[in-house]
Amino acid sequence: MTALQHETGEPWRHAHLFGQHRVRPGERRTVIVLAITALMMLVEIAAGVAFGSMALLADGLHMGSHAVALGIAVAAYVYARKHADDERFSFGTGKVNALAGFAGAVLLAVFALIMASESVERWIRPVPIAFDRAILVAFVGLVVNGASVLILGGEDPGHGEHEHEHEHENGAHGHHSHADHNLRSAYLHVLADALTSVLAIVALLSGKLLGAVWLDPFIGIVGAVLVARWSWELVRQSAAVLLDRQAPERVRADITRSIEGAGDERVTDLHVWVIAPGAYAAEIALVTREPRAPGYYKDLLPPELGLAHVTVEVHRA
Repeated sequence: MTALQHETGEPWRHAHLFGQHRVRPGERRTVIVLAITALMMLVEIAAGVAFGSMALLADGLHMGSHAVALGIAVAAYVYARKHADDERFSFGTGKVNALAGFAGAVLLAVFALIMASESVERWIRPVPIAFDRAILVAFVGLVVNGASVLILGGEDPGHGEHEHEHEHENGAHGHHSHADHNLRSAYLHVLADALTSVLAIVALLSGKLLGAVWLDPFIGIVGAVLVARWSWELVRQSAAVLLDRQAPERVRADITRSIEGAGDERVTDLHVWVIAPGAYAAEIALVTREPRAPGYYKDLLPPELGLAHVTVEVHRA
């Protein structure tokens, strides 16, 4: 029995699951890190307000933004898995991750604005800071963030879209083309949290030992800039998937070369786009003097390209 028959029970039907019906390796780890992050977020925000530290409050809000993103990631995992066989989705639920990423990016932008506003307010109207207690909480936050990085980084979380495209442009078609980008974004979130905790500790120590109190709100502004930049990158990458941007040129060139290298065939129209993490769909139109069955041309395509759904249209020249 083929994989298609196994998934649908009917050999003439075409499944559109693309692996989304299975629990992905990063789902359980993301749930654990979400719980840890949410708890530490509440502690840092409360401590920042109580001790008057903008750097600590900004770190808590920054962690809160990542808790929201992690929550969206978990919801995307669950929704994609529960609705993987829902026929209302033309190509399955693979793009749920991209939609969740776009929503998370918008929320990150809102958090960045809040952080920047609060930091400017504290710069203009500074308040007393309980340095010792604030530093203690910041260190605890760093330990928690470091643990989260280790949990999500237990196995290679994969590369982002930009790195993925770079690999294809250089002709490398390794396992990273099938990476879990949802897990990758969660990993980068907690890694950014750890870096922000380090900045908060530096600001608080500088204020305590050197009297550079101005560093506290300054670090809050730096954190806001970091969140805004990450938000923009996530908007750009997720929007590209949602808008069906063409696959990298190297992928399309490999498809064309595979088809045209078989004989007198010429590819006249080619569309390749992402339909799920690590999965492309392709529509190929070609002309030839001796047409063959579409299955013949599908078998010519390199399997390492990650083409999960291929439609071939053949015309006699």
